[in-house]
Amino acid sequence: MPGHTTRFLIIAVLFVACLLVSNITAVKLIDIEGYILPGAIVIFPISYIIGDVLTEVYGFAKVRLVIWLGFAANLFAVLAFTIVGLLPAAGFWTGQEAYDVILGGTPRILAASFVAYLIGEFANSYILARLKVATEGRMLWLRTIGSSVVGQSLDTSVFVIIAFWGILPSNMLLTTIAVLAIAKIGYEILATPVTYAIVNWLKRSEGIDHYDRETRFNPFSVSHLQD
Repeated sequence: MPGHTTRFLIIAVLFVACLLVSNITAVKLIDIEGYILPGAIVIFPISYIIGDVLTEVYGFAKVRLVIWLGFAANLFAVLAFTIVGLLPAAGFWTGQEAYDVILGGTPRILAASFVAYLIGEFANSYILARLKVATEGRMLWLRTIGSSVVGQSLDTSVFVIIAFWGILPSNMLLTTIAVLAIAKIGYEILATPVTYAIVNWLKRSEGIDHYDRETRFNPFSVSHLQD
């Protein structure tokens, strides 16, 4: 893959790994001081931190490719889980029900996850890229947190509405969206020093500090990495 350094590829793989792990761990609901959150809250916000790093250093066009790679990997995983789940189980194996609960997501939940992921990640990267040009590269903290507020809020809102509209009452939908969004954004704020350290190291190591001044922000364009 010409034009892609080893560091970029490693970070891209970490992004995809975070996405896949998050979608599996999301099925477990955890109780934090009375607030019910999906287990994915532990890992999923890291994908936004990685998205911020990639956008800040390499630019929107390359992040666009990584986002679609993550989508493709997740789709492949879902198809694999579904096909294996449909195959007849060995007579002595008693784990089919557990397999279906953990890996056999319902179509509605899967649709919510896919749509929310694309909207949230692209919004996050787009806003960060635009803010970088507007601020002339200053105030990285403002760009990472500001973009995450929009991206994570959209991701959470879209997922909860598609997945649970008509199932949960409207007041509970709003509460769920607010709690999840605040938790994810708080995660990003706490990780800001780490984000700074990684971004600064990558810029020095790669000799890259991309500004999306002439980038075409079409999320569906993957044929040209620098358009």
